Amino acid sequence: MIISIGSNINPTENIRKMLAILQADCAELRVSDLVTTKPIGIEEQDDFVNGAASLQTEMGQIEFKAYLKSVEDRLGRDRTLPKFGPRTMDLDIVVWNGQLIDDDYFTRDFLRDAVASLGFIK
Repeated sequence: MIISIGSNINPTENIRKMLAILQADCAELRVSDLVTTKPIGIEEQDDFVNGAASLQTEMGQIEFKAYLKSVEDRLGRDRTLPKFGPRTMDLDIVVWNGQLIDDDYFTRDFLRDAVASLGFIK
């Protein structure tokens, strides 16, 4: 599977911590290059650092999605902020069992590039 990665609050530190958590809990973790992108929606905030990661897990899709939310929470994600507001970590499933399941893939070049670098071609 492939997940998207995004952070614009202390991104270097938060992405490092997130990758350590994933590496402890999942197998075969590979990470795309990380790129700096302008915010979408709410433009008056710091730029984001975005990328993607490929990994393996024994969890089902619903359980893994909840796991990703728990990782975000462990890293201090404030869910009271607006949807496109600043965040310590944003993790979403993009590809599950070889199937593209996140429509953001079609609207964000950086996400398509990151996912392609991990071997998924649409």
